[in-house]
Amino acid sequence: MDQIIQTKQLEDERARFSWNGFRKFEIVSKVKETADITSFYLSPHDGKPLPKFYPGQFLTFQLHIPGQQKPVVRCYSLSDSPHHPDRYRVSVKRVPPPKDNPNVPAGLVSNYFHDNLNESDIVDIKAPSGHFFIDMYAKGPVVLIGGGVGITPVLSMLNALVEIESQREIWFFLGVRNKKEHIMKEHLELVERANANVNLKVFYSSPAETDIKDVDYHVQGRVTVDNFKPFLSSNNYDFYICAPPPMIKDLNSDLADWGVPKANIHFEAFGPATVKKVKKDSIKEQVSKIEIKFTKTGKTIPWNNDVSSLLELAEQNSIHLESGCRAGNCGSCLTAIINGDVTYVGEPGTPPEEGSCLTCISIPKGNISLDA
Repeated sequence: MDQIIQTKQLEDERARFSWNGFRKFEIVSKVKETADITSFYLSPHDGKPLPKFYPGQFLTFQLHIPGQQKPVVRCYSLSDSPHHPDRYRVSVKRVPPPKDNPNVPAGLVSNYFHDNLNESDIVDIKAPSGHFFIDMYAKGPVVLIGGGVGITPVLSMLNALVEIESQREIWFFLGVRNKKEHIMKEHLELVERANANVNLKVFYSSPAETDIKDVDYHVQGRVTVDNFKPFLSSNNYDFYICAPPPMIKDLNSDLADWGVPKANIHFEAFGPATVKKVKKDSIKEQVSKIEIKFTKTGKTIPWNNDVSSLLELAEQNSIHLESGCRAGNCGSCLTAIINGDVTYVGEPGTPPEEGSCLTCISIPKGNISLDA
């Protein structure tokens, strides 16, 4: 009964304090967490109260970046608990050019955050949203897994659970390359020391010579089922995972092989979806025959097997499609399909209704017409 009452109170508060469209926020603090990750603390410019959010949700930003013809929209996960009525926090990683292709531009928005946004600046933000969040009042044990900056939504979950003094058994697995990239190190260690039910294990995939095992990290290697299974008493946990798509894919598959029910595996990928080779090969021979018709703009574009998604194809041809997370989670790019069908190259956070697609993680199965 208490859970029902608390859930109702939260819904009432969200309805009372939420907003439509974009709202002005001031950056009240900018904190460098690691060499390439910075946290931004955001307070509403109008001074009015903020609605609580579900730990794991994200904010959608609209940014006016010099040189861009239209405002740029991106999503970033909230990285702290919802129990702060006067501010939100996001932690943004600077995205460099790919190591194997340095001629590709660095991440437009992440670099704008790091280089151009400062304390007292104003940004436009939508209310928190997203379907990747934890049930705060469940009783069962939980495993929270973050890969690199994927720590942000699961850190929000951890902070929220300890702030309500949850007695659930909590395991927190963080994977980074080394101490240089070890985000929130002191905070996580403090949370573990202060809460007997919280267990922290850090995985370094490429520890430096100066990194000390059992001081800086616990396991040399990646966060894999084989590497963390020895810490767990069974597979009877709810798993919440935020990581790059390849890590999500491996964990999802290996957890299923371990016997973890699909309903107990919750995940959110970040970064652009990676087209699987088998899927690219399957349409390679047909590429000259596949055409994408954008009905609103009146353009018909041949599919280009070098692009990763329908969204990227549209952008290369000056066709504007809404977008946000670019990883199939936020739903901003949801587009109606007039004719044809798509293949997903990443797992949608929430599968769209039949007759629509998420263009940021979709490639065509054949000729297709989109309501765009």
